[in-house]
Amino acid sequence: MQRVELARKVKLEDYIDIVGEEQIRSVKALGEKLKDISVTHVNSTAFGGGVAEIMHSMVPLMREAGVDTHWEVIKGAFDFFSVTKKIHNALQGMNVQLSKDEERTYQEYNRMNSESTILDTDIVMVHDAQPAALIQFYPNKTNKWIWRCHVDLSTPNLAVWSFLEQYISRYDAAVFSAKEYVIPSLRVQPIAIRPPSINPLSDKNKELTDSQIFEVLNKYEIKPDKPIITQVGRFDPWKDPMGAIDVYHLVKKQFPEAQLLLIAGMAADDPEGWLYLEKTARHAGEDPNIHLLTDLKGVRDLEVNAFQRASQVVLQMSTREGFGLTVTEALWKCVPVIGRKVGGIPLQIIDGTNGFLVDTVEQAAEKVLYLLKNPDMARQMGASGKEHVRENFLIISHMRDYMLLFNELLQAKQAVT
Repeated sequence: MQRVELARKVKLEDYIDIVGEEQIRSVKALGEKLKDISVTHVNSTAFGGGVAEIMHSMVPLMREAGVDTHWEVIKGAFDFFSVTKKIHNALQGMNVQLSKDEERTYQEYNRMNSESTILDTDIVMVHDAQPAALIQFYPNKTNKWIWRCHVDLSTPNLAVWSFLEQYISRYDAAVFSAKEYVIPSLRVQPIAIRPPSINPLSDKNKELTDSQIFEVLNKYEIKPDKPIITQVGRFDPWKDPMGAIDVYHLVKKQFPEAQLLLIAGMAADDPEGWLYLEKTARHAGEDPNIHLLTDLKGVRDLEVNAFQRASQVVLQMSTREGFGLTVTEALWKCVPVIGRKVGGIPLQIIDGTNGFLVDTVEQAAEKVLYLLKNPDMARQMGASGKEHVRENFLIISHMRDYMLLFNELLQAKQAVT
């Protein structure tokens, strides 16, 4: 495994104007209770995807609150990440099976990673399926292990879930983004429900000036005076970027100068991304107003921020979605979002208040047209979206809930001993 070194200093006080003094006091009080404990987060990539993004904010903030916090990333080759992407797809309902060789590949990489580090902190929080089997190689552990699930487990492939559950059942607690994702057979207690969050002061979410936004648009040849429709998300079968293109084609019949931005980071743990990027490019064809924007073209957090703020409408056409932080990001920037009624999206979009929930491409196009034709209503919905995020999906309350769970587990351990 490889430790991610984060030297960035943060101050909890910088968040007071955003979340209020009471939340900051609560986090500091919890930090005082936990000042003598240590925590390790483990996931599969340091860049790309919501988990890594959360960790880049969560780890420094936990340290600032007084908790000795570390972040480890497991190592794996193409064969391992091909298997774990297959597991990811199966957990979200795809009809695939793991061969015995694939099961052994998964187990062997987890074993190798367990031997390359010492996970002896008081709390180990393991994120998603890729490193879930690490616990198998710590049979005499005395610390507390938490499995954090970020995917949509509402309709899993039960055969693949059964393979994974043998490891997850060894954990001391589990955290899911929504109660609908808790598998009834899972015998882990406690189980906590905690949606993911964004950091309002990160490069991706902080306030930008108009000149900063225009500079980014100009660099990528996006016209600021023409309608901009944006979808942010990996190129994979669940995000349905081709569905977003279909929405755009319908909208273009009434707004021929509309532009579609499809934005993604090419994550190291997602070998399928390249295949779906190619498929999406073929579906887009030669339309100059469809822009496929990735980190390979220099699109990083600040650029995503600018694109989202410049958009009139943001789409999230996912057919499965564990939560969908890209929805949160857009709502925080006062942009109404149109998304399918799946996974964590309905937790964020209040239909008709801060965006619209849809089932089909045709419904999505209808709602995009409505917002483009009614900019005052779009602004009103955008303002509602920001307040919904402020109340529910910011990093400070997310961190506080994790710290409450840590405290609960450690107090239970002390009571037993």
